[in-house]
Amino acid sequence: MTAAPQDGPLPARLSFQEVSELNARFEDASAETLLAWALEQFGERLVIASSFGVEDVVLIDHAVRVSRSVRVFTLDTGRLHQATYETLEQVRRHFGVEVEVYFPDHDAVERLVGQKGPNSFYESIENRKECCRIRKVEPLRRALSTADAWATGMRREQSTARQRLAKVEIDMLNGGLVKLNPLAAWTRDEVWDWVRRHDLPYNRLHDEGFASIGCAPCTRAVNAGEPERAGRWWWERTNDKECGLHAR
Repeated sequence: MTAAPQDGPLPARLSFQEVSELNARFEDASAETLLAWALEQFGERLVIASSFGVEDVVLIDHAVRVSRSVRVFTLDTGRLHQATYETLEQVRRHFGVEVEVYFPDHDAVERLVGQKGPNSFYESIENRKECCRIRKVEPLRRALSTADAWATGMRREQSTARQRLAKVEIDMLNGGLVKLNPLAAWTRDEVWDWVRRHDLPYNRLHDEGFASIGCAPCTRAVNAGEPERAGRWWWERTNDKECGLHAR
């Protein structure tokens, strides 16, 4: 592989030119085609991220169609819905895959809760981002420490911040890893059509109106006409809310 441009902030495993060429190559390709390329390119150094929302289940389904030994990981923040744990177990059994589980640092959580209480994230955006950093961003870095590439279930339709989401990216926040978004161009209807046609397990919270599922205190069902991610950190008066896992 070629080196990143010398003026890049971090060394990348693919150059920006290569990423541009890959996006042109895979923009109209299927999710399975992109994942097949990635598995051939990176092997066990490719990991599939999952929070066990419906998109992630579809992503795992595509990946195991290419390789039964694909690696899947999740971040257990300690504040997840019980339904999410149920889905994790259903996914393990349905696909026959192991799920690598990463937890936040015990001491960091103790300090946060001891100093600010269990629900400090409701008080300010800064506090919420601090909680996300401890419970999600730092464990993600550990999860990616044995990877050269990772794949997500993100879609352009989910929010205005994701409308220009590329299928292949360089993740500069995580050391220049290759980041893949094989479902970027999928619509929500296409995701659910795939689930039903292939009888895949999914988080029962979706049947209760949850379009996007995160931590239990930070996620609610969405109302008719609301954006898909309106149920995430709904008390914050800002659009395009992210936890830091997918910051640009």
